[in-house]
Amino acid sequence: MRRVRPPLALVLPAVLAVTFLLLPLAGVLAHTPWSTLPARIASPEVGQALTLSLTVSGWALLVSLVLGVPLAWLLARTDFPGKAFVRCLVMLPMVLPPTVAGVALLQGYGRRGLTGGLLEDWTGVTLPFSTAGAVVASAFVAMPFLVISLEGALAGLHPRYEETALSLGASPLRVFRTITVPMVAPGLLAGAALCWARALGEFGATITFAGNLPGVTQTLPLQVYLLLQDDPEGATAVSLLLLVIATAVLLALRGRWLGAGRTAADARRDGRRGPAEEADSGPPFVAATGTVPDATGAGHPLRTTVTGAVDLTLDVPAGTTVAVVGPNGAGKTTLLRALLGLTSRAAAHPLTLGDGDVAQLPAHRRRIAWVPQDGALFPHLTAVANAAYGLRARGVPRAEALRAARAHLDELGVGHLARRRPDGLSGGQAQRVALARALAARPRLLLLDEPLAALDQSTKASVRQALRRRLAGFRGVCLLVTHDPVEAVSLADRVLVLEDGAAVQYAAPAELAGRPRSPWVARMLGRNAWPGTPVAEGALLLDGGARLDGADRLPEGTEAALAVAGPEAVALHTARPDGTAANAWPGTVREITAQGGRLRVRVAGGGPEAVAELTPAEAAGLGLAEGVPVWVSVPPKEVTLVPTGGAPYPSDGI
Repeated sequence: MRRVRPPLALVLPAVLAVTFLLLPLAGVLAHTPWSTLPARIASPEVGQALTLSLTVSGWALLVSLVLGVPLAWLLARTDFPGKAFVRCLVMLPMVLPPTVAGVALLQGYGRRGLTGGLLEDWTGVTLPFSTAGAVVASAFVAMPFLVISLEGALAGLHPRYEETALSLGASPLRVFRTITVPMVAPGLLAGAALCWARALGEFGATITFAGNLPGVTQTLPLQVYLLLQDDPEGATAVSLLLLVIATAVLLALRGRWLGAGRTAADARRDGRRGPAEEADSGPPFVAATGTVPDATGAGHPLRTTVTGAVDLTLDVPAGTTVAVVGPNGAGKTTLLRALLGLTSRAAAHPLTLGDGDVAQLPAHRRRIAWVPQDGALFPHLTAVANAAYGLRARGVPRAEALRAARAHLDELGVGHLARRRPDGLSGGQAQRVALARALAARPRLLLLDEPLAALDQSTKASVRQALRRRLAGFRGVCLLVTHDPVEAVSLADRVLVLEDGAAVQYAAPAELAGRPRSPWVARMLGRNAWPGTPVAEGALLLDGGARLDGADRLPEGTEAALAVAGPEAVALHTARPDGTAANAWPGTVREITAQGGRLRVRVAGGGPEAVAELTPAEAAGLGLAEGVPVWVSVPPKEVTLVPTGGAPYPSDGI
């Protein structure tokens, strides 16, 4: 690829900027007394100042880590009153003149400051003009570098990893220690190194607050200041030492300023494959003869009422898989997060799993496992360590947890990948590991949020088979969010349809396919759906003004209904059908798409929009193409009339 030459108007100022920054550093190198440099660096005064600098900067770094890491987490992960003020307060030492920072420290922690007198009376510690004071001054100006760097790394870490760990039973502190910190380690190390380097080079606040006492507060920068008056060559030599240290820190941080690296899921979303992405390799899923015993004990039915952005009641027997479907924004993910206790938009009260109400328990104690869309495998752990995470979080000994995790991985056909990390797994393999991790945690309720959405068709079929067989032995309830009708029909015992946060229909897949009560569901299943108002027995007045006759009689008192017909029942004609055929109207071909060995033709304009399914030969015989006028007809016997509105639950109470 040919490189584009940058404009000269930008190159010249950039070269001047580099020259402006480089010349002072080159001056240090040019005037360094190279012949006497080793002796000057090895002098007792320099050694004493260097030791003190390392001691002060080391303690300042420790103080910054103890105080700054929790502060960065709070700024990145929580909302609280005055958050903007706190963030401004954190950044203030970065822009304050160093001497002003020293004066502020004197007024705050000096003997006559706000707290200095109390500190001296209670502990006997006097900060000004002491080594401890030098540590305080260095930490004051250096901590913001750690907080800002770590906050940026935390902001780049998607909360789904921490939320998934909570759903597996890990306490918030354990999540922070085992998931958050390892995943933001590059950002933490970068911030710590910058913090240490800033503390090592601190001058103004230190000399103002702690003084310049040899062996007590005289660090290397302060010694440079003194040497400039009597020994400029010595000052240059010590400056070179500090320059080398600072350069080494920057070289070590190269490429890490922006914090944590990318996860395997991030790479897959960008279209790049990991080492195992070429194929979902490994043995196919085979139902084991000695399957992993379900550790959920007796069955755990789900009974709950959800209010807020989602408003519904669920009463689901143990061992039932419920597919949750609906258009975007219907509240599917909000429902799952309400059950987990991870959202303020909706709440589940009561929330009974088996015999106990867990609504008042925090997320990590509810025994509800969550598998997000991309699996959210922890990138720093192997597959088997991921699968064992929930057991370890609940106190199961390591050896026992690993044995159980391997058994779950084997049952899902990915046991041979136990030692791989997530970036070495394909999408299908990663989803199986995520499912094994959730099931190994022994949940009472399993939540799957579009677990197969990101997989290709061949991989999706394999994982769907593994999921179906594993769910067959699950003793709790599984809620499966999906947009795929194949998943809903093949995996679920019941289908819950949500629209605008409310339940529209709750039925068995066969009932849903034959009598959908929502136009969205009918279209998801590939069927035509026309809403309307009953005007006579077996007839609807559609919203567009057309009349449609059906084969069914609607219950008395029905106020709204849906006319449903499969695309194979819709006929297309080049002219108006002969006679007084009912359910016929004109239209224009808007779109023709191939589906398997047949064509789906969408017709709109002049009447209700309809989709017809034809063979290629039939379409060719009619001369169909986009923009061609046609007539649409649907035999009344092929039209099913379904009442809409009313209670979404069937009479069997499930």
